[in-house]
Amino acid sequence: MTEITSKRNTIIQILKTSLPAAIDLSSQTITWLIEAIFIGHLSTAALAGVGIAQQIILLTFSTLLTFVMGSSIIVARYLGAGDRWNANHILGQSLMVGLFLSIFIAFIWYFLAPFIFYLIREEQPIARQFGIQYIQTIAWFVPLVVTNFMALGILRGAGDTMWSMKINLAIQILHLILAPLLIFGLIGFPRLEAVGAGLAVGTAHSIGFFLTIILLRSRKASLFIAIMEVTRPNFTTFKRLIKIGIPTTVEQMVWAIGQLVISIYAGWLGIIVLATHQVFLRVQGVITMIFFGFGVGSMSLVGKSLGADHTGQARRTGMLNGIVGFLVATIIALILVAASDNIITIFTNDPAVIFLGKSLIYIFALIQLPKGANIVFSGNLRGSADLNWLMWLAISTVCIYEIFGSWLLAIPLGLGLLGLWIVQGIDELSRFFLNLWRFNRGKWKEVRF
Repeated sequence: MTEITSKRNTIIQILKTSLPAAIDLSSQTITWLIEAIFIGHLSTAALAGVGIAQQIILLTFSTLLTFVMGSSIIVARYLGAGDRWNANHILGQSLMVGLFLSIFIAFIWYFLAPFIFYLIREEQPIARQFGIQYIQTIAWFVPLVVTNFMALGILRGAGDTMWSMKINLAIQILHLILAPLLIFGLIGFPRLEAVGAGLAVGTAHSIGFFLTIILLRSRKASLFIAIMEVTRPNFTTFKRLIKIGIPTTVEQMVWAIGQLVISIYAGWLGIIVLATHQVFLRVQGVITMIFFGFGVGSMSLVGKSLGADHTGQARRTGMLNGIVGFLVATIIALILVAASDNIITIFTNDPAVIFLGKSLIYIFALIQLPKGANIVFSGNLRGSADLNWLMWLAISTVCIYEIFGSWLLAIPLGLGLLGLWIVQGIDELSRFFLNLWRFNRGKWKEVRF
């Protein structure tokens, strides 16, 4: 009876931590998905161009994960051990780094990112124009956007998922109010199209920054931001954050590069294939964030258990969260199959895109099963700081599958967009089995940092 009660309590804790994180993280991608619907009704070229711009943004943000993930793992351990002072110290030092990095990120987005568009040999150069306008507009808001991204990421990783969810929902609601007004020029606003979409993003996230700072100064959350910690650098802490965070940064950057390469392959296959691929990426983005919510929850709970020296509880939590993640993935796959006739038409009325999208929906639904379980077990390994394993696994699988395998199936073998998504399914399945094997093996118990 005690064991049953323990499992029930663990599942309740998983859901209390993971469900708000899933809502929180998916709200951003749902907003981008709805924004893509707005952009798609401007033109197919606009949908393709802004989609590429968002992938560049994703790639750039991957560099920040050095400090977000490093901070989250250390903070979870300190909170598990009851050491709030050091947890707050890590938060402050990470945000200071974020402020400095935001200057370089703004430069990259405004001046360098547009060159990526010239690698895509699509037939309609107008797609490049939309993408460049979008990313350059957001670049003006980078200091506030970047700092808020890092603060909410650390708060979420610390297990304060209810607060991060509330703030992020406020950001996304404001974004969705502003986007149609500025894109289409409704009720007296100017019609700014891609520039309007960028302004909606920047304004909403800038307001979110101030909400996050108010929360972190209120002592209502588990973390508190002290002005001293944001203004006095501690280089020992920086080195520690970098050491822990770099493997995750490399992992996420490699993954983002792999996705960008696939989009370039899709662009080579034509504007219809690229636009259809961008539609699936939008839907996949929402679903991935739902899975990642459970991964973040598991990372936080596993990390806190290890901080309290409860290794057995860490293993039980990780396995139970893996089961929950697989069940969620199954439900999502069934919903995708049931809604297969309507998903593509939400984004575009282009008959060629609709026809191509409907031919892929069942493969896309099947991919979600291994993907959901894989993301949760990756979260288990992050919570235990087994980060080098995840980094080398990402490097090897992206080189094998995304870069080489996708090219082989899509272009020489002539499978086109179907080949690109088949390879991603094989990738998710292989990484799931390898991460499950690694977690069961228990090598993560030996990791020190």
